Amino acid sequence: MTESLTDRYGTMVFSDRVMKEYLPSDIYKKLSDTIKKGKPLDLDVANAVAHAMKEWAMSKGATHFAHWFQPLTGITSEKHDSFIEPLHDGSAIAKFSGKELIQGEPDASSFPNGGLRATFEARGYSAWDPTSSAFIKDEVLCIPTAFCSYTGEALDKKTPLLRSMATLDVQAKRVLALFGKHPETITVNVGNEQEYFLIPEEMYEKRQDLIMTGRTLFGAPPCKGQELDEHYFGAIRPTVNAFMKELDDVLWGFAVAAKTKHNEVAPAQHELAPVYCNANRAIDENLLTMEEMRLLASHHGLVCLQHEKPFEGINGSGKHNNWSFGTEDENLLDPGDTPEENLQFLVVLTCIIEAVDNYQDLLRMSVASCGNDHRLGADEAPPAIVSIFLGDELSDIVEGLAEGHGVGHKLRESLDFGVAVLPTFDRDTTDRNRTSPFAFTGNKFEFRMPGSAVNPSDANMVLDTAVAKSLKDFADAMENRGDVAFEDAAIEYLRKSLAEHKRILFSGNGYSEEWHEEAARRGLSNYPTTADALPCFVAEKNIALFEEMEVLSEVEVRSRYEVKLDKYCKLMNIEAATMERQARRTYLPVISAYATKIAKGITTVTTAMPEAPMSHERRELKILTEGVSDIYEGIDALTAIHQKAKSCENSQDMANVYAHEVAPAMTSLRAAVDAMEPIVAREYWPVPTYNDILFYC
Repeated sequence: MTESLTDRYGTMVFSDRVMKEYLPSDIYKKLSDTIKKGKPLDLDVANAVAHAMKEWAMSKGATHFAHWFQPLTGITSEKHDSFIEPLHDGSAIAKFSGKELIQGEPDASSFPNGGLRATFEARGYSAWDPTSSAFIKDEVLCIPTAFCSYTGEALDKKTPLLRSMATLDVQAKRVLALFGKHPETITVNVGNEQEYFLIPEEMYEKRQDLIMTGRTLFGAPPCKGQELDEHYFGAIRPTVNAFMKELDDVLWGFAVAAKTKHNEVAPAQHELAPVYCNANRAIDENLLTMEEMRLLASHHGLVCLQHEKPFEGINGSGKHNNWSFGTEDENLLDPGDTPEENLQFLVVLTCIIEAVDNYQDLLRMSVASCGNDHRLGADEAPPAIVSIFLGDELSDIVEGLAEGHGVGHKLRESLDFGVAVLPTFDRDTTDRNRTSPFAFTGNKFEFRMPGSAVNPSDANMVLDTAVAKSLKDFADAMENRGDVAFEDAAIEYLRKSLAEHKRILFSGNGYSEEWHEEAARRGLSNYPTTADALPCFVAEKNIALFEEMEVLSEVEVRSRYEVKLDKYCKLMNIEAATMERQARRTYLPVISAYATKIAKGITTVTTAMPEAPMSHERRELKILTEGVSDIYEGIDALTAIHQKAKSCENSQDMANVYAHEVAPAMTSLRAAVDAMEPIVAREYWPVPTYNDILFYC
């Protein structure tokens, strides 16, 4: 079984091992230099690589190739072209050239571009990214690519990510040079834990709100939610286990190192966690994983929901982004056994603290979405206020540095179960704060704010860029320190920086009202909705950051802001329209019909038996008729405010109305409908309830 498992790992990927097998040694070396050292790739090498890719792919049954890219929609896109090249004699050959490998030409006007391209300016280019392996999916050779406009602006999420990784590489090398180290490359490593729900397909098909919006716009709490916690790490349903086995098998074929799978806290919720790797590859793999999850669920009569909050009142789904960076030989976020003496680690840690504090608004913006607005702030999701959790040991060290005095080494305590046959082991010096947006977890940071449905490129691009800026500022200061000894200058720099930025550190309960008040006193930003957060993207200081670090031009920043605004408004419009229609056409008729049944029952009984006690029935009828009235009023209120939103000419004004007026109106209408669900007879209720959807065999 072990041989079978390892033999099929990576079989659908044009990996380094496959390249060695299919490419001449000189071509392989040149391609390796391009991948590892960023050296240009000439056309002769590209032609040889394209031929090898085609031969390998066809040996695996592939018939087409596609440039696989990440437009600003946040999902992946592809256009399939066959290897077939017809000849004049009516026959055909299989052909795939280096030019076709390196460059494609998608329609740049048909994807979101934030005003960068008009419909009559359709030309765009996709460019091969050799640092992320090509793979075969559904008999198609998929080639990861960047996507840009005819005039060169990035129209995708991969390009800015690669730029941010490059600028972090440059600045981290400058810092390491101060310590006498000169690594060949700095690699940003990422691991995205993916949470999701699996529900029966037959239930999904009866819920128009799930089909249209990805979440339930209506639904009373189930009789049993997640209060007993028996779902978490419990036995996995046989149906779900079969899905997970197939998913693992497919992902392993793509060399996606799917490592951990388990139930999550909410019923019908699950998680998959990979081994983390190079950020560019990790994000490609996460997007591929999400795609395969949605596809394979149908093989088992299930639907995979990746919305951040498909069900009210229970945990939402996130995409915990584990992030670190390092050289070929060391993780720069590894504190070592004595972090208080590890100046290199303390420099890196301080730069990260400074970056998160300086650009907390950008980090919040990077995870802003219609779905994440419902998730942040409760049920194990972090709040919308960005803060850093370091744990006791590092917090003491940072506090000591900020105040200008040292901190002694904290010995690890042993954890003893009190049973002789059970092992004892060292207790970690930090716990895990589930409410922290940005938590240190031993040798990496876990950014817990990204939602389950998002492309994690945005969050990592912002994080890389912000940290690169802090590293640059440190390197600039140290390179111009004059006659001051490096260690003395570095410690003084750390002291001043930590004293200024320690306000971002918080170890308590992020859900408490006291923290919201304290965060305001500290001057931390708080953007509860996407409409509030998106303007941060185009704030002057943030545009300056992206331009200085050569990650995004001002035009590219503003185009992305417009795309995000447009998507938010469109999703909110769909939700409001779906809600209005469902409330009027799906729920009102059955509630009214049930009220009529109760009324007829009262009339029938009192006609036959005038003295019959009918007070309970009359009370029930009163609740139903008042509920119908509340629903009508809710529909009218939502319709009016929805029309106001749609009439806004400015996208930001429209988003503000959706966030602060339409969303509360939707909440009120939902409450009115949900109040009727426990009262109306089961056979009358028109859709599957939470009880039906979440608890299945």
